[in-house]
Amino acid sequence: MLMNTKDLLAVANKHFFAVPAFNIGTGQILKTVIEACEEKKAPVILAIHPSELHFQGDAFMAQVISAANASSVPMAIHLDHGSDFEDIMLAIRTGFTSIMIDASHFPFSENIAATKKIVDLCHPLGISVEGELGTIGTTAYNFEGGTNEIIYTVPSDAVEFVEKTGVDSLAIAIGTAHGIYPKDFKPELKLDLLKEIKSAVQVPLVLHGGSANPDLEIAESVKLGINKINISSDIKQALYQQLRVTLNNDVHLREPFELYLEGLAAMKEVIDHKIDLFNDADKVKYYSL
Repeated sequence: MLMNTKDLLAVANKHFFAVPAFNIGTGQILKTVIEACEEKKAPVILAIHPSELHFQGDAFMAQVISAANASSVPMAIHLDHGSDFEDIMLAIRTGFTSIMIDASHFPFSENIAATKKIVDLCHPLGISVEGELGTIGTTAYNFEGGTNEIIYTVPSDAVEFVEKTGVDSLAIAIGTAHGIYPKDFKPELKLDLLKEIKSAVQVPLVLHGGSANPDLEIAESVKLGINKINISSDIKQALYQQLRVTLNNDVHLREPFELYLEGLAAMKEVIDHKIDLFNDADKVKYYSL
């Protein structure tokens, strides 16, 4: 069942779980994510980065919308890190039900203005809007953005930002980075800061760049009020690392339905793990389908 993230995350906020936003950059990933979520009766957000959308082409959206409408699981189609106005307009025209406007690299007042512009554009169309306040870190080989310096979200700024923009959800910076972390990098979430922000604002909170943080830390963040967690690098790493093994072992393999089987199975294990970690399994029961 296709819906927007405002309605999807309102339920998660009420029942203390986080909906995973899996980046579905290919049809194979889309199919596996939906199959896993249907098996686990887990709501999901189908996230597509502008680079992924341009790579696949507009026609890919017809496949995504059809799959979402046919599913028994509540899901939204979400533009991940839309920082370009033309990309946001393309997402609106092609059927996204949720938009993230990433203006976090702007000064505070400009971030508010840019985000409110998108809110005013999307809300009359029934499209939800996610804003971001503070900066997410970045790692090597990552295309999703981020900065070398993490600027943590200030609770009082979060209150003003939500009030002045009218966003439906807020991505906060509490110590994560996009991509797979280097071996010598030890991430640590500022959970006390999360508590402050959660007590100050009413909208669902979003965690970006959570692929490689320790499970215990992520699980605790869900208990403390994170309602959406973006996952991209982890599932792609599982898929394509296994695909490399498969290709090296058998030079005669060439058919996609043979090549991808082991990789998709490896990716599904990660998807299943994230659903359980986010306390998202068996939450379809809370939605009116």
